[in-house]
Amino acid sequence: MHYHIVTLFPESMKGYVAESILRRAQKNKLITISFYNPMDFTKMSRKGALKQRVDDKPYGGGPGMVIRPEPVIKAIQKAVGRKKHVEIVHFAPRGEKFTTEMAQEFAQTYQEKKLKHLVLICGRYEGIDTRVEEVFPGVKVSVGDYVLTGGELPALIMIDSITRQLPGVLGDADSREETRIASTKYYTRPEVFTHKGKRYQVPGVLLSGNHKDIDKWREEN
Repeated sequence: MHYHIVTLFPESMKGYVAESILRRAQKNKLITISFYNPMDFTKMSRKGALKQRVDDKPYGGGPGMVIRPEPVIKAIQKAVGRKKHVEIVHFAPRGEKFTTEMAQEFAQTYQEKKLKHLVLICGRYEGIDTRVEEVFPGVKVSVGDYVLTGGELPALIMIDSITRQLPGVLGDADSREETRIASTKYYTRPEVFTHKGKRYQVPGVLLSGNHKDIDKWREEN
């Protein structure tokens, strides 16, 4: 899977995707992540200074600034090129709620070779000029019932959730909690430890070796 991220703030995302499972997935060439900054597609002077802002005041008045369409469209064009099997994602508060099931659908579509490139467009400020969606229509996605300052966190959420569904990314496919009985309570060594004079012990059922009883306990918790 090749993720193409259109964002004004790529540095805010690079640290996260360069660690842990996402880092290993890139190293093993299971995923690729590319960034496209609309700022790089604005007009520059001969001295390298911006001649044109990436945002401007909204028509009709109101607070905040709106990201201009041209630099975003050019960034998307650079990402898409002549590639096939491309899906474009616009983050929107009224978009379809992102869920594990949606992540699994993206992963399944990739495995069926119907999807290879996922272009994630991260808005900022008051948003991106609506004409970008008219030129490059795609799926609208929301990651929850709240408002964020930009689309970078939603993009990272999608990348993280979809990637862990891809074959070979997790060392053990059973690591995916959504595919097995998983409790909200977790224990590891030591079996007993003391804090401020109070003993904290692992539930006996987890030490019993009786997997039927353990699964029952996990379901109940």
